[in-house]
Amino acid sequence: MSSSGVPVLHWNFGIGPITCHAWNKDRSQIAVSASSNEIHIFEWRNGDWQSIHTLSEHDLPVTGLDWGTRTNRIVSCSQDKNAFVWTFDKNIWKPELVLVRFNRAATYVKWSPLENKFAVGSGAKLVSVCYYEQENHWWVSKQIKKPIRSTVTCLDWHPNNVLLAVGSCDFKCRVFSAYVKEVDEKPSPNPWGQKMPFGQLMSEYYVGGWVHRVAFSPSGCRLAFVSHDSSVSFVDSNLDSQKVQNLRTIHLPFTTVEWITENSVVTAGHDCSPVLFVVQQDVLKEVCKLDVPSAAKSSTVNSALQLFKNIDRNNAAEKVNVALKTLHQNRITSVNCIRSLINLKVSDKFFHTLELLVMCQSLRHAEPMGLLLSGI
Repeated sequence: MSSSGVPVLHWNFGIGPITCHAWNKDRSQIAVSASSNEIHIFEWRNGDWQSIHTLSEHDLPVTGLDWGTRTNRIVSCSQDKNAFVWTFDKNIWKPELVLVRFNRAATYVKWSPLENKFAVGSGAKLVSVCYYEQENHWWVSKQIKKPIRSTVTCLDWHPNNVLLAVGSCDFKCRVFSAYVKEVDEKPSPNPWGQKMPFGQLMSEYYVGGWVHRVAFSPSGCRLAFVSHDSSVSFVDSNLDSQKVQNLRTIHLPFTTVEWITENSVVTAGHDCSPVLFVVQQDVLKEVCKLDVPSAAKSSTVNSALQLFKNIDRNNAAEKVNVALKTLHQNRITSVNCIRSLINLKVSDKFFHTLELLVMCQSLRHAEPMGLLLSGI
């Protein structure tokens, strides 16, 4: 149980600080990387996670993972400037090298919704959109370069399999067309734009810090992203795809964001607690923290003067508890929606029929947590 009385699943894989993770289709397996060149795959057996595979094709720390639910393929990228597509065959994960054409570290990777291509961001100020070339039987790429001016930090695909949201360290979030004629059908017009040739810049938004994470809503009509200025930004393409709402918060900077329903979004970051936001009347509003710290206990020491008197008299200092009151003891680096009920009702600040299961990562203790909220 958390300090707020919410039931929590708490797992320690024992491999070190987790930097990225990905689930398989039925959530029975999870791939994680712990600031190293290895990818560990765990399977849920007999009420516990057991290691079943270790993938070690990369030379430097892995920076991104994604597990395709349609094809059961894993794509990974690393600081070694490479990306691999892993295919499970005869109880072995076989890697295929991807021609991403980077001269800097790869930073993020994401399968498209149809899983016929994926996008890889890098420190080379570009994005490679990779697809399988049937004639030569290998993974090749097309690159989106301009007008990105700094390291790409995050990516997310629109449900139409064509539009790609890109966040970077140049304080901007952009929406590009990633249409690849070799694998995609010609896209139809949508609220984000009419013509969508490859690399076309559809929208561009400025924020007050480097963008940590970006996410499209389930319908693809809304876009949310978080940046290092402790803000959450929101775009509704049905209203105006060029207009962005920036909501400044009192929290420490967020590092991740995930849509739970079309009107609700969860963020998390340096505050070590997920925060729920909702869209009401086309305006993004903060609701609450999902991991509420318990009330502080009264100290036995009444004043600083009394503290020093006790130290002088007993020749010993009172033990200081440095543990945080939240479940995570360091910043949350990732949130992954596993299951959600679409029926989210909002009335007089009372929220009910919300059931949410998210996967979070803590840098310090490497303890992914499932957080189940019901009847807030």
